[in-house]
Amino acid sequence: MAEPLGGEASDARGAARAVALAGELGAQLRRLKGAGPKIGQFLSMLELDPPGAGERSRAALGALPEGARAVAFKDVRRVIEQDLDDRVGKLFDDVDERPFALSSLGQVHRARTCDGDDVAVKVQHAGAAQAVEADLRNLSLVGPILKGLAPGVDAGALLAEIRERLSGELDYELEAQQQRRLERWFRGHPHVRLARVHTNLCGRRVLVTEYVDGLRTAEIMQLGEAERDRIGEIAFRFFFGLVWRDGVVAGDPHADNCIVCSDGRLCVLDFGLVRDLEADYLRGELDILRALVERAAPRVHDGLSSLGYLRPPEAFDGAALHEHLATAGEWLHSAGVRRIDPEYVTRTLQLGYPVHSPYFPVMRRMNLPAPTLLLRRMELQVLSLLGAFHAAADWAAIAAEHHSGKPTSTELGRDDHAFHERRQRR
Repeated sequence: MAEPLGGEASDARGAARAVALAGELGAQLRRLKGAGPKIGQFLSMLELDPPGAGERSRAALGALPEGARAVAFKDVRRVIEQDLDDRVGKLFDDVDERPFALSSLGQVHRARTCDGDDVAVKVQHAGAAQAVEADLRNLSLVGPILKGLAPGVDAGALLAEIRERLSGELDYELEAQQQRRLERWFRGHPHVRLARVHTNLCGRRVLVTEYVDGLRTAEIMQLGEAERDRIGEIAFRFFFGLVWRDGVVAGDPHADNCIVCSDGRLCVLDFGLVRDLEADYLRGELDILRALVERAAPRVHDGLSSLGYLRPPEAFDGAALHEHLATAGEWLHSAGVRRIDPEYVTRTLQLGYPVHSPYFPVMRRMNLPAPTLLLRRMELQVLSLLGAFHAAADWAAIAAEHHSGKPTSTELGRDDHAFHERRQRR
């Protein structure tokens, strides 16, 4: 086996320092009451809390922080009326004052418009934006800790990317715009449904979409294997297809953002974190995937170097890099049907990413190009989503449809491919 640590495996003091810095970074983020939980989600693969600290299972990567709670409807009403400049009674025929869901920054209420449409009203908590923005202004305080933990990373660029992504997530008008774009793309899809946006009822802190009824996480988990496998494949094709086909990263693929509709389609929610990738950069990512599958370590090294992951390139051993990435992405690169469960997710994350991983010493010397931060998060959250549903498929064969132009490997895939061919001709 290639030595994954670049000669640092025996450096117990270096490992202990990395653990201490990860704990220090986690503690610093917990002091940021507004942006801290969100930044922690971006960096959650690093395991910034000590084992046994009461955090959720690693299989719940990206879930809402513990203790998230609803606020009184009088406060929700005030935000709606301030943002939409009218009384709630004139904007909606009826509003359920009890929220049916929590978002990372607010809560969601069911309502009926004056035109009789059933809608979901997502309302940002009063003061949430100000708290997050204040923390983002002080984000540079964690830069030295992050640099000590991962000296190869351009901490300034990475924190600027986090700042930009979170600032965008605060703006529900931007989220509405992103959701409208994706909903138009997927309108009429045989397996995917996105909720339509009621643009005239949206503001910076208010997002109104059609209400979608169906099976949610707990009910999906009770379905039989065949149906859960189908749902998992739809979700995988949706999120990875958006990236590999369209160059768009939708950064919140959590199980709680999935609803199985009565017609069998999967409705995907929450588009506050969306980022476009440059076509050339995306081609480079697909080249690396193809090289991993073909076990071409020199091409993996050259691909990572060309995209800015290795600085300087000669300081990294190609075999060790290949082993690290092949281990962390085994589910995505190894041929054959694989059923993913929460235990597999936990093992993959613990082996491939956090400071306790045997690969961390080489990973901490790598750069993480800012444009791909959301992409890396998306990949891990899709894995977590599939684990929540215990879904099985030949994930590598589906991935190969994109990175190597292989024929579609399933009937569902043929439907998806045909739909997007028609869409792109429109």
